[in-house]
Amino acid sequence: MKETTSKEKMLKKIRRALLEKRDNPYPSLEETALYEEHSGHLDALFAEQLTAVSGNFLFCVDEIELFESLIQLAEEKNWRKIYCWETELQILLNKYEFPFYSTDTDFLNADVGITACESLIARNGSIMVSNGNAAGRRLSIYPHVHIVIAYTSQLVLDLKDGFKLLKEKYHENLPSMICNITGPSRTADIEKTLVLGAHGPKELYVFLLEG
Repeated sequence: MKETTSKEKMLKKIRRALLEKRDNPYPSLEETALYEEHSGHLDALFAEQLTAVSGNFLFCVDEIELFESLIQLAEEKNWRKIYCWETELQILLNKYEFPFYSTDTDFLNADVGITACESLIARNGSIMVSNGNAAGRRLSIYPHVHIVIAYTSQLVLDLKDGFKLLKEKYHENLPSMICNITGPSRTADIEKTLVLGAHGPKELYVFLLEG
């Protein structure tokens, strides 16, 4: 008598299971919301979620408070090579005479990259960025510190809302690189020990302004 192989046993179990008619244990699964509704303030939710993933959140009532905070941080952290490549942010930095590099001169020694963003995703404290502006791909990835200057009008609840803003801004010409940054770069590949800054910035700051 031929002995039944493990494969045949498994197939018999599958056939038996397919023949048995059972009621669906989750009949309304497709109608169930993925998340609970959120009725609070998006800025508070974003700050809470960003802080939970080791990011730093600073709400600034105006531009003066923004630059006071930037100057204080730069002095405390001894930042010297600060880069900003986006025209609108460069105008803002120049307005308050904040020193920065506008080209990629000596970029391999960059301390800080200052960028804008496409949107802030409150649900998980993520920052949606793209290469659709002058900061490109490098400025949010290479320097040890990434600073994002954003406005309350860019706060959205979910990823789908962030993509909606992208489509409204770029229409059919979506950027080739769109990604979400959730806290500083991290890995636990080596001996299950969490290491920040393994594949990107070690520190992430979000400065939020009204607007």
